[in-house]
Amino acid sequence: VQLVESGGGLVQAGGSLRLSCAASGSTFTISSMSWYRQAPGKQRELVATITSGDENTNYADSVKGRFTISRDVAKNMMYLQMNSVKPEDTAVYYCNAVKIRYYDTGPENLSYWGQGTQVTVSS
Repeated sequence: VQLVESGGGLVQAGGSLRLSCAASGSTFTISSMSWYRQAPGKQRELVATITSGDENTNYADSVKGRFTISRDVAKNMMYLQMNSVKPEDTAVYYCNAVKIRYYDTGPENLSYWGQGTQVTVSS
């Protein structure tokens, strides 16, 4: 699976931005997709997840009510709509996809990452 993010940039606090992630390759068995972010000097953190099939979503407390994750399975796309952004949302945002591969010894999660897109929120 190959993942390519786009849509990052500079935005003023209170504004909006929409990130996109294009997936290619063997996408049929993706079990979930997520957005992560990493700010300078900080660990990478999970922002939002959407699961395949039921399209169930989960969000970090810091973005609940402001960000919305969605997928267009037919287009192999995932999105992150970011509203009411804050300076603390500044980070490199990464697209992640997880596939479950089943072996004789049991299932194994395979994780794929994009190269990241920079989001900078000015105050």
